[in-house]
Amino acid sequence: MAQLKDLYDAILNGDARKAHAATETALAAGAQPLQIISESMVPAMDEVGRLFEAEEYFVPELLLAGRAMRSALDLLRPLMAASGEKLATRVVIGTVKGDLHDIGKNIVASMLEGSGFEVIDLGSDVAPEKFVAAVEERKPQIVCMSALLTVTMPSMKTTIDALAAAGLRGR
Repeated sequence: MAQLKDLYDAILNGDARKAHAATETALAAGAQPLQIISESMVPAMDEVGRLFEAEEYFVPELLLAGRAMRSALDLLRPLMAASGEKLATRVVIGTVKGDLHDIGKNIVASMLEGSGFEVIDLGSDVAPEKFVAAVEERKPQIVCMSALLTVTMPSMKTTIDALAAAGLRGR
């Protein structure tokens, strides 16, 4: 299906508008959301990761590819929810309390989404209580915490302790 190749190329080139348009075209041609994700988006993000590892892509290309992929996912999520389709693994991710730096978190979230994970992004400066509430409500298989500043790294332990106190660690 040519639309899936167009979507692959759009993500690889970090073109959010083309990714959105290619996704609309693929859906109109009868492609299913999970097919679009598995046959186009996941391979595109795998290639982006390979190019980054080979030092052919850098952080800006990762961010652009992630943005392009999210523009496609924005169309697919409501369709998947309506049909009851679910991605295999759910991840809650956020930058811990006191830290506003989110570039690394955003890159990881994009790569996870591009690899077929359902990602719940809590944003930055996330209090332990918000992590606990998200884990209780969304029941993820993985919790990811980010911190750039060394002074905010103890917030990770505080968050882990809060999850343990709520009985949500290691289930």
